[in-house]
Amino acid sequence: MRLIQYRDQQQVRVALVESADSVRPLNIEGGTYALAQAAISAGESLKQAITARLGDALIDYQALIDEQRLLPPLTHPDPAHCLVTGTGLTHLGSADTRSAMHAKTQVAETELTDSMRMFKLGVEGGKPSDNTPGAQPEWFYKGDGDCIVAPEAEIPSPAFAEDAGEEPELAGLYIVAADGTPWRIGYAVGNEFSDHITERFNYLWLAHSKLRACSVGPELLIGELPDYLEGTSRIVRDGQILWEKPFLTGEANMAHSIANLEYHHFKYPGFRRPGDVHVHFFGTATLSFADGIQPREGDRFEITLGDFGRPLRNTLRMEQPHGSTKVNTL
Repeated sequence: MRLIQYRDQQQVRVALVESADSVRPLNIEGGTYALAQAAISAGESLKQAITARLGDALIDYQALIDEQRLLPPLTHPDPAHCLVTGTGLTHLGSADTRSAMHAKTQVAETELTDSMRMFKLGVEGGKPSDNTPGAQPEWFYKGDGDCIVAPEAEIPSPAFAEDAGEEPELAGLYIVAADGTPWRIGYAVGNEFSDHITERFNYLWLAHSKLRACSVGPELLIGELPDYLEGTSRIVRDGQILWEKPFLTGEANMAHSIANLEYHHFKYPGFRRPGDVHVHFFGTATLSFADGIQPREGDRFEITLGDFGRPLRNTLRMEQPHGSTKVNTL
């Protein structure tokens, strides 16, 4: 079961994906956020809430795309109450990469880089079997809801950026109930989008490199996540595929369990504020940057993940300099 959000005049609507060509709107105003709130209040599952509100009409899916009416699959009415975050060094990658990375963790502890030390912690303790907290992952902040651009929309890169590179990832989408309990609504394909040159210069600049736009969707997968997922990430330039590579995700391809990543995010009281929405990226192992690709304005990022329906597509736009950021004294 998958959902999308779209704009209907001034209203945010949510619809069930019936097929690759059509969606069925739900009889509720306020989109996925309102639907989740209603399910929590009624003590019912999200699937029950969807089934009870299915409308009769079908809408052409492609028309929503052509008319640029698609929205991210979960939004908050106030973007300041949507927190966008992520975790890195979580994925094992391909079998070859996995073997190579594992071999590197066998050297003396004093010879490990900080990145390899963090990766080793995840491999050894990221999937606890006794329901206790596992190893703490790397964590980063991207912004609030204003940094999420809709599927099919342009994804902006600031004028001061050194790089504008895609990161194909799985993202968890959450809402915090009135009693402070986080509820996972579902999962979506994401382009976490980062500045890899800034990060490469010095790892202490990782925080700077992540303060960029991102995109998720277009579809929200409801229910349990398949253990093994394989997708494709590509860059299209002037109508031709410039770069393309498969990527793996799902817990079978991760050093951490998703439950462990969720625990280490929501253990902080500030992330359990009632009514807030969270979009949390789970990491990747595939980057065009690693193959020497330098995206430029007009390039289109396309990320496909089999169980998630239509691909996530965004075209790169380079922003003009912002002007003065001088701080004045009151």
